[in-house]
Amino acid sequence: MYSSVETSQPNIEQVAAGEPIHITFPDGTVKEFPSGTTGMDIARSISPRLAEASLGLFVNDVPYDLATPIYHNAAVRIVQWRDEEGKSIFWHSSAHLMAEAIEALYPGTRFGIGPPIENGWYYDMELPEGVKLTPEDLQVIENKMYELSKRDVPYRRIPKEYAEAIEYFKAKGDWLKLELLEGLQGQPITFYEQGNFVDLCRGTHVPSTGKIKFPKLLSIAGAYWRGDEKRPMLTRVYGISFPTKKELDEFLTAREEAEKRDHKKLGKELELFLLTPKVGGGLPVWLPNGAVLRYQLETFLRRAQAKRGYDQVVTPHIGNIELYKTSGHYPYYKESQFPPIELENEAYLLKPMNCPHHFTIYNSKPRSYRDLPVRLAEFGTVYRYEQSGELSGLSRVRSFTQDDAHLFMAPEQLRDELCRVIELTQYVSRTLGFEQIRIQLSFRDKNNPEKYGGNDAQWEQAERDLVEAAEIMKLEYKVVKGEAAFYGPKIDFMMKDALGRSWQLGTVQVDYVMPERFNMEFVGQDGQKHRPVVIHRAPFGSFERFCSLLIEHYAGNFPTWLAPVQVAVLPITDGQQPYAEEVRSALEARGIRVKLDASNEKVNARIRDQEVKKVPVMLVVGEKERESRSVAIRRHGKGNVGTVSLEEALAMLQQECAIPE
Repeated sequence: MYSSVETSQPNIEQVAAGEPIHITFPDGTVKEFPSGTTGMDIARSISPRLAEASLGLFVNDVPYDLATPIYHNAAVRIVQWRDEEGKSIFWHSSAHLMAEAIEALYPGTRFGIGPPIENGWYYDMELPEGVKLTPEDLQVIENKMYELSKRDVPYRRIPKEYAEAIEYFKAKGDWLKLELLEGLQGQPITFYEQGNFVDLCRGTHVPSTGKIKFPKLLSIAGAYWRGDEKRPMLTRVYGISFPTKKELDEFLTAREEAEKRDHKKLGKELELFLLTPKVGGGLPVWLPNGAVLRYQLETFLRRAQAKRGYDQVVTPHIGNIELYKTSGHYPYYKESQFPPIELENEAYLLKPMNCPHHFTIYNSKPRSYRDLPVRLAEFGTVYRYEQSGELSGLSRVRSFTQDDAHLFMAPEQLRDELCRVIELTQYVSRTLGFEQIRIQLSFRDKNNPEKYGGNDAQWEQAERDLVEAAEIMKLEYKVVKGEAAFYGPKIDFMMKDALGRSWQLGTVQVDYVMPERFNMEFVGQDGQKHRPVVIHRAPFGSFERFCSLLIEHYAGNFPTWLAPVQVAVLPITDGQQPYAEEVRSALEARGIRVKLDASNEKVNARIRDQEVKKVPVMLVVGEKERESRSVAIRRHGKGNVGTVSLEEALAMLQQECAIPE
């Protein structure tokens, strides 16, 4: 396993061992330590409890093992399990422990890459000939991990010369590691060793295997080496680990609940969408119930956008390839696009992005400063070629519809427009029940300039713009390098669902690059031509991914305004059917989505059926209700909540079923 983290700091002046160095802590406190002190020494100097809880540290924002000596003045930050970086180190180390267990049980296994992920880790491996892991084998490997953990051996970092590393893996016949080494020439090479296992790795790792007390292996999958379907298929094992059994038990309970909420399962049960090879992998078909869900979301956002000055547009599903070459989408996204369509000596692409079409609309006529901002919105369907192994329900598809908008403005208008877009995204999230939102400012990685368009001045200005807007809107945010779009930095909204899982959904992006590529202009107050700046934004991200999250967040129990069927009317006997039909008609007249269930089943069986279908409200009418022109109201999951007059029920339900304003 080889991460992208560098643990050496060659440009910092080193201090002779034993001489004093100054260590600055996150609260600004500065303490003196002898040069050569380690993170564990620093933790022990604070308290034995911190030393026990420490998993690693950051020295001038560079990750270090707790055993690595520090030979220079530095700002340090010790990380524990409660920190994101601490979990990453813990799971990174757990992947090595799993690899040691697998190598012990299946000698000759070759290991590819095995990074920590949001919840746990995975490791790709080539198993010995004739070996195929089954779910039952995971328990055997897990038991071996427990055994190795109890030995409590240290993780040791071992620097290596490049040639020495090549010889080591040549002797083992490990083509996976030799291929990884090809991309590491000129870089510091380190191995990590624990017990009988040695791996190519930069780290960082926990002090010893004894920290990893409660591992759990979750699943087995196939994965092409380096994600290339032309390369060999490897075995991928997913796992997770925790320092306490309580946390493991809580995770397993949440995972069980997540399986019940799986949008693929609920989508089938509630007849929301269809995925079938007859149509094609990753090409969802929305069934009537799902189409209602989408339409409600679209109407909700249309209304919110109309109030904020957006104009709706519609663009084709394909476009001339030159359009995407101008934008840069074709070179940047070439590998994830469907092949060009050749027609009449021209090449067309299935639309991978809506942006270039909107830029063309802006350029379709002269613009004045009086016209700005121009806000163009579209529910535009785009197409990406995802590998079949990466497809997953609605979460990862080949055809998806973005709630896309592009705003064109004078640079001096940018700050206010950013704030308005942030407010809209917050409003959408809050209305749909996502109260826990984490903000990430995704900036470029200056060390990889080839990944980005534009120049330094444009990027620096765009990043300042985002920080300024985030401060005005009082957002608590974290800056992450290397996660920007190729044309500009962005604010990513990370939502937590009902299970505490984090998802990146809404995004707001600042773009100084595309206006230049498309030669966009407006005439300013001075009569001269000026370049506008563009905001890209999508509060949902895509309907498909957002709906997958929404289904799981609500476990299919949608708020009444979103539910495909909002009200079911159930007459107890045939004698009440005429009145039940009157109730249905009255509901329909108020725009409420209603079904009349007058089947031959007994009323209790029909109630159970509506519960399974997760209909939010049932109106049960018997003879007493018919005579008094009332309805008995039942709420999904709550049961009978009382009887009210029909007029009272109609007024209440009309308000409850309405799309939020």
